[in-house]
Amino acid sequence: MKKIHIKKCIASLTLLSVLLTACTKILEEQPRSIFEPGFFKTEKGVMGGLTSLYAHLRWLYGQAYYYNSCLTGTDEATWGQSADGNFLDMDMTNVGRVSATSYPISIVWSTVFSNINTASGIIENAAEVGISDALIAEAKFFRAFDYFLLVQTYGGVPLDLGAGELKFNTAPTRTSVRNTVPEVYTKAIFPDLRDAVRDLPAVGRVTGGVTKTVARLYLAKAYLTYAWWLENPNNIPTYPETPRVDPDGHDAQWYFQQAYNVAVEAINDPGPFGLQPTFYDLHLGSNDRNNEILLYADHTENSEYYNGGSLTFGSGGAPDNFAVWMLTWNYTNIRSSTSNTSWQPVSSVQREAAQALGRPWVRMAPPIEVFTRTFADKTKDSRYDGTFVTTYRGNWHLQGTGLTNVPVLYNANYLPVQPGDAILTFLDEEPATPIDYSNSVFRSNVGAGVLPGRADFVIGPNAISRLRYPGLWKLGTYRTDNNGGLGQPNAGLTRPFNIAKFSELYFIAAEAAVKGATTQAGKTARDLINVIRARAGKWRWHNNGNVEKIEDNSAAMVAATPTTITIDYILEERSREYFGEGYRWYDLVRTQKWADVATTYTICGPGEQDTIPVTFTRNIQPYHYLRPIPQGQLDGMEMSPEDKQRYQNPGYN
Repeated sequence: MKKIHIKKCIASLTLLSVLLTACTKILEEQPRSIFEPGFFKTEKGVMGGLTSLYAHLRWLYGQAYYYNSCLTGTDEATWGQSADGNFLDMDMTNVGRVSATSYPISIVWSTVFSNINTASGIIENAAEVGISDALIAEAKFFRAFDYFLLVQTYGGVPLDLGAGELKFNTAPTRTSVRNTVPEVYTKAIFPDLRDAVRDLPAVGRVTGGVTKTVARLYLAKAYLTYAWWLENPNNIPTYPETPRVDPDGHDAQWYFQQAYNVAVEAINDPGPFGLQPTFYDLHLGSNDRNNEILLYADHTENSEYYNGGSLTFGSGGAPDNFAVWMLTWNYTNIRSSTSNTSWQPVSSVQREAAQALGRPWVRMAPPIEVFTRTFADKTKDSRYDGTFVTTYRGNWHLQGTGLTNVPVLYNANYLPVQPGDAILTFLDEEPATPIDYSNSVFRSNVGAGVLPGRADFVIGPNAISRLRYPGLWKLGTYRTDNNGGLGQPNAGLTRPFNIAKFSELYFIAAEAAVKGATTQAGKTARDLINVIRARAGKWRWHNNGNVEKIEDNSAAMVAATPTTITIDYILEERSREYFGEGYRWYDLVRTQKWADVATTYTICGPGEQDTIPVTFTRNIQPYHYLRPIPQGQLDGMEMSPEDKQRYQNPGYN
C-alpha cells in the first residue's frame, strides 16, 4: 500500500469531521459528519459527541499501520516478506528510517486532537445542558486517554488548540505552541482521570462504556509512566526541553507509590470485572467482551452500519479492524497432493474466516527469539498455545473450495491426510532427528520440511523466517456466519479490538513495587505477578492440538517465579501476556529498556529456501524514544521555518 500523508491543522473546526458510527448497538445516537459550535449546547449533541468518543477508538485500535508502529522495531516484531516502506521504516535496521514523513508515526497525532476538542466541547457546555457528572466523566476520561497517548508518543504537546488551554475551539487556527511533559500530565491527564475515577459508575452506562475501573487503570498507568519520566534512569532526552521537576513538588517515588495505590484499589474493588479462568478463554472469539476487558474498539458482524465497515470486503484502512493481517503469513501457499505416488499439488489450507486463519498480508514477522526465549515454556505455560497458531489443518472440504468431494489428500512422506488433520506444524522445539528442508521429493511450497513417519510438514523454531511463522490466534478472525463455507475472510474483522484489560492492574502495581512503592500484605511484586502466572498454568483446551486438556500447572508456574522480581522480568511477563496486542513499544519506552531489549534479533530470510538464521542489529538512539511530529502538521502551520524547526522533536529535522 502506498504511504498516506495526512495534513491537518490541529484544533480547527474542520478537525471535527469525526465518523460518528456507533460503537455497539447500545450506542444508537444519530451519526453526524461535523459538529457545529452550538451542537454541544443540546442534550442530543452531547450524546452524539459521547458516541464519537467511543467511535474514534476504531481509527487507532485495529488500524494496522498504527499497530505496526507499536510493535515493529521491538523484540516482538520485525518486517515480513511483503513489507512496504511503512513497515521497513519502523524496524530501525538499515532497510528504512523513521522520519517526519513516515506514515505510521502520524496516525496518533492526526487522529486524537479532534477527539480532544470534542471532549472539551462536551465538558465546557455540560452546565448549560444539565448533563450528569457521570456523562461529563466519560468525556474527561477520553480527553485524558488521548493526551496520555500523545505525551507518551511525542513528548509535550499543545493544550491550547486555539481557544485557550483545554478549551473548546470553534475557529480554525494555523499556529501552535507545545506544552511541556509535566504540564500535560499535571494540567490535563491527572485532573481529568481523577475526576473520572470519582464520577464514573462501577458498571458502564452502555455495553462497553467506560467505568471507574478503567479510569483507575489509566490513572495508575499515567502515574507510573510519569514517575519513570521524572526519574529518567538512562538520561533519555525530553522535548520541549524542561527540567525533570514536578510542578506540584512531588518526586518520582511519590508517583510510583500513587501508581501502586490506585492499581491495588482497583484490584480490591473490581466492580463487575476480573480475570478469566484461563488464558484461552480470554481470547476465544466466542467469548469476546468478557469481564476481563475494560475497554475495546467495537465491531459487529450483524450490521455494516454499526460495524463501521463492510462485512464482505476489507478496505485495508481505518475504521476496519485489520491489524492481525499484518502478522498473518501466507499459509494459503501450503500444498498437498492428490496422488500418493507423484506430487500433484492442490491447496489444502485455504483462506477462511476462522480464528486460526483469516487474511494474510505478511507485513510483519516475529523474530526467532519470541519462540526460543519469550515463550521458552510451551508445556506448563498456556500462553504460547493461547497466543499462536502453530498447527495448520486441512479445510479443503468446505463449500467454495472446489475440493468438497475429495475425502483424502497426500502430504509429507506421501502419507494420507483428511480434513481437519495437521498439514503443517511449527514445532515447539528442534527435534532430535534433523528436519529435511531439501524438498527433493515433497514440495511444501513454503519451505517447510519433513520428518520420517509424519504426515504433516514441519518447521523448527530456528527456521522461522520473514516468509513463514506461527500466526496470531489470539487476535484472529471470528465469525458465526460462515454457513459451512469459507465465509468472508477478506473482510475486516468483526471482533472488538481489545485496548485495556483488568490483568494489567497487576502488572502496573508490580512494576511500581519494584520501583520502591510500599506494598500491602499479600500484594508484593511477586504476589501480583504470580496471580497472572498461576492463571497461565491453567489449561482447559489444547488449542493447536484441537483437543480438551484439563491441566493445572499453577503451582509449578508460581514455584518457577524468581524470588526477586526485576523490571526485566516484568517486561518478559508482559510480553508473554500481551504479545502482539500493541503494548510493546510503549512498555519499552516507558521503562527506557528499548535499546537493551530490542537492539538485536535473529530471523531467516524472505525466501522459500531460507532456513539459516541471520542476526540483525537495530540503530536505536536516545532521540528515537520520541516519535517525530508529522511533516503534515508542520506544513499546515503558518510559522517561520525556524519556529517549525523548533516545533519538531530533536533528531528529526
